[in-house]
Amino acid sequence: MNSTITSVPGVLAGHFTHPSGTTGTTAVVFPEGAVASGFVPGSAPGSREHGLFDPRHLAPRIHGVCFSGGSAFGLCTADGVMAALADRGIGMAVGAHTIPLVPAAILFDLPVSEARPEAEWGRRAVDAAGDGPLPAGRVGAGAGARVGLASGTARPGGLGCAARSVAGGRVAALAVVNAFGSVVDPSTGAWVVGGPPVLEGEGAPLGHTTLVLVVTDAPLDKAGCAVVSRMAAAGLARTLVPAFAPVDGDTVIVASTGASQKASPGTLARLGHTASECVAEAILRAVR
Repeated sequence: MNSTITSVPGVLAGHFTHPSGTTGTTAVVFPEGAVASGFVPGSAPGSREHGLFDPRHLAPRIHGVCFSGGSAFGLCTADGVMAALADRGIGMAVGAHTIPLVPAAILFDLPVSEARPEAEWGRRAVDAAGDGPLPAGRVGAGAGARVGLASGTARPGGLGCAARSVAGGRVAALAVVNAFGSVVDPSTGAWVVGGPPVLEGEGAPLGHTTLVLVVTDAPLDKAGCAVVSRMAAAGLARTLVPAFAPVDGDTVIVASTGASQKASPGTLARLGHTASECVAEAILRAVR
């Protein structure tokens, strides 16, 4: 059974992992577009095209999301995603042109990475994209991820997914976990990676981030996606200790492949709660 991001109708996803196994790129594609918004609880984000998430923005839908290692250098991989989607005729029609709209976010894996990102990485991630279960672990954007430095020693992070069915649709989360904090299982309180934080002096080094994409086929407008993205961030707070640290660029994007439609408060509460559960589970799967 597919319990990854691609279990939501209208979603394709794929990875490019550098041959060194130390960095990479992950692309999620919405062939028919998706309504989207986001929330940035971290203090050190690296991003591109997040202005599209504003309900006042003219563009009604996005056509993909690109997550990459490589710190700010990794933002160039969205160029490759755009080029690959344009070649496939996926994007917003503007006169005679087709323009793919692809928000991107990056994480800091430079201490272990053996390559600087290139636009071609994004193209290759799109070439690999399909609707089957998305591989997890140290692949794609999660290849060089690390976690737990807050407890004294960095340990391998990774990429994971989780999905659940709800009334009116499906909700799935993809998490790339490169957190300063350690990972705890909220159901048991047991440490999964790392342990209690050791936060003394001025020793918190720069360079961490957990990137999250939540997708649903339940109808939402941009404002509704924004509400769900804030609620989904609770999944990070349940599993990362500490969460949203000053050195983390934590970013949550929520996209709906359904119709653009204003949802009731009850629907938003249900979707947001389910999203937070999927995010927590995806983080655990990423590091396990």
